[in-house]
Amino acid sequence: MNEALAVTPERTDSKLRGLRFSKGHGTGNDFVLVADPSGVHTIDAGQVATLCDRHRGIGGDGLIRAVPSRFLPEGQELLATSPDAEWFMDYRNGDGSLSEMCGNGVRVFVHFLIAEGLVDLPAGGSLNIGTRGGVKTVVRTGDDYAVDMGPWEFIFPGEAAAKAMDSLVSADGLEVPRPALSVSMGNPHTVVALAELSELEATRLFTAPDVDPVPANGTNVEFVVPADPLVHDGVGTATMRVHERGVGETLSCGTGACAAAVAIRHWAGTAAPDAWNINVPGGVVGVKFFPGPDGREHVELSGPAVIVAGGTLS
Repeated sequence: MNEALAVTPERTDSKLRGLRFSKGHGTGNDFVLVADPSGVHTIDAGQVATLCDRHRGIGGDGLIRAVPSRFLPEGQELLATSPDAEWFMDYRNGDGSLSEMCGNGVRVFVHFLIAEGLVDLPAGGSLNIGTRGGVKTVVRTGDDYAVDMGPWEFIFPGEAAAKAMDSLVSADGLEVPRPALSVSMGNPHTVVALAELSELEATRLFTAPDVDPVPANGTNVEFVVPADPLVHDGVGTATMRVHERGVGETLSCGTGACAAAVAIRHWAGTAAPDAWNINVPGGVVGVKFFPGPDGREHVELSGPAVIVAGGTLS
């Protein structure tokens, strides 16, 4: 890890001076990470936006505060049923808005906890993490991490079951609105299938796509191109770009990759596989479906996590 001397983002509150941070990413989805084992650092939406600014701050798709679950109301609620979920991933998008969950972020979060000496997790070991999307179990698999993302569900289940599509999405670069399917992975996603990689490349995601109807709390929008052939050696493959709610286009989105696999498998029918590789601009993540302990189908997300730098706020 490269140790920076100091970073002085504009308008950062004096209470944050001296606060140590790290910078990490999972397949290019990058985060500012702060350890707060005593639960004393309140970082508001404006400060998050400043710290995540790529020109005037550190830069990142979001900010993750590592804080014991007992210091947050959401964490205390989770501890009532999952007392081993000691650490809570307090995650905000790059614009400062709260987010329920981030699949790439939770892998980087656990890697950060290990690097900071806050947890000891050997290869093959698992750790339960509190998030606003519920408790997530993370397994260390050598240099990578696999996360039980929990059950998936359709946001508009009646429409999805009847038509396999439930909304229309308009985006810059697409000549006409495209049908889409909305999937919840603890946070909302709307998945659009495109026919060609050239069409995917031509789609411009500088501004948020228009989704009709839009889920109640907004949505992340994934544009996907299934591979041809779709399945090779029992594994499905697709290529994806994403516009994340409150962030913009990112190099990767873990929950979005899971939602994309849900949608493509649904469209492909009963013969579709349970294992998928999703290509994103920042690399490749793996997605698997398996029966969960609650009797529902769960989704596992796997991929790398990297800490690239650290420093101190001045």
